Amino acid sequence: MPIKIIIADDHPMLVDGILGVIREIPDVSVAESASNGRQLISRLRQTHFDIVLLDLNMPQMDGIETLKIVRRDFNATKVIIFTSYGQPELLREIKKLGAEGYLIKDCTSVELKEAIIAVAKGGKWFRGILSDTLMPSFQLDDFLKKYQITPREVEILRHIAEGLTSKEIGEKLFISEFTINAHRRNICRKLNIYTSVGLVNFVRKNRIL
Repeated sequence: MPIKIIIADDHPMLVDGILGVIREIPDVSVAESASNGRQLISRLRQTHFDIVLLDLNMPQMDGIETLKIVRRDFNATKVIIFTSYGQPELLREIKKLGAEGYLIKDCTSVELKEAIIAVAKGGKWFRGILSDTLMPSFQLDDFLKKYQITPREVEILRHIAEGLTSKEIGEKLFISEFTINAHRRNICRKLNIYTSVGLVNFVRKNRIL
């Protein structure tokens, strides 16, 4: 069955890029966008969409409130949260409210496609998201800002410290070894640490393992 998708996000350039990626998926028949939660709900009342790709930070009606309405009034529509935030408490709330997936905005196009296909087939997508095994959530924002690294890079750092190779990390996170190596280079540059031993020591020092 063809997949109909609508994106709710108020950043036009980002939306244009995402639409381009989504339209490359063979089974997608319709890909549209809404600039805020109210506009999204209005479109859902007019047309059925199989999947909503939903930003959390939007004007007029934020993603949390929008998700509640979608779950209440359009239960057949599946929701993938697409956000810059990776805090564990936020992920717990999203799961509790019934979203089928959660993507961080620095994900690759491959991950985006895989998430959409998985959710369209009735699955869930919460892979690679920070969990409670990492540092306490109240420290997370300060940590990310201090080192200018992303939640995805923290997750990769954690797996490096576990002794996994780039290939093994890629298999675990369902992304390519090439992408892992690109992330690793960015991590080394940002932290000014260029050895595996140094990265492991950094992880242990900052208690993110």
